[in-house]
Amino acid sequence: MKPLVSIIMGSTTDMPVMEQAAKFFDEMEIPFEINALSAHRTPERVMEFSESARDRGIRVIIAGAGGAAHLPGVVAAGTTLPVIGVPVRSSLSIDGWDSILSILQMPSGIPVATVALDGARNAAILATQILAQSDSTIHERLVQFKKDLKTKVVKANEELKNAQFRFRVG
Repeated sequence: MKPLVSIIMGSTTDMPVMEQAAKFFDEMEIPFEINALSAHRTPERVMEFSESARDRGIRVIIAGAGGAAHLPGVVAAGTTLPVIGVPVRSSLSIDGWDSILSILQMPSGIPVATVALDGARNAAILATQILAQSDSTIHERLVQFKKDLKTKVVKANEELKNAQFRFRVG
């Protein structure tokens, strides 16, 4: 089995966030790889990764980074694959804004889809939606996932009806 998605992060300190994507791919039975690559400390390896990803069968890249967060943009500069950036709140971060803006404000010609701060699960869902466009099995799993989301909300709302409050009306 070859990976369809590559999850990369600037440092293993980003793993608590990025593992959300890995867990979603496990749920959806989508093969993936996961690695740490640094745009600043190993730029040659990042470019080698970016340039070879498509030939290795990767279809979507999820890149998470904190602080200056250049990894998603550098990867996007070296590939034609869709890159989804995950801004990660780090210990050196300015409340995550530095990461968000570094990923979001890409120059023309080097797009990076950007999800919410620490939003690796949404990055995985977006990657799954991209893959589902050409894979009916993944599409069916995604349809079921969306149905399950709806069911959870309907069930939660039913449970709320039973909550008792003195001044509740309706």
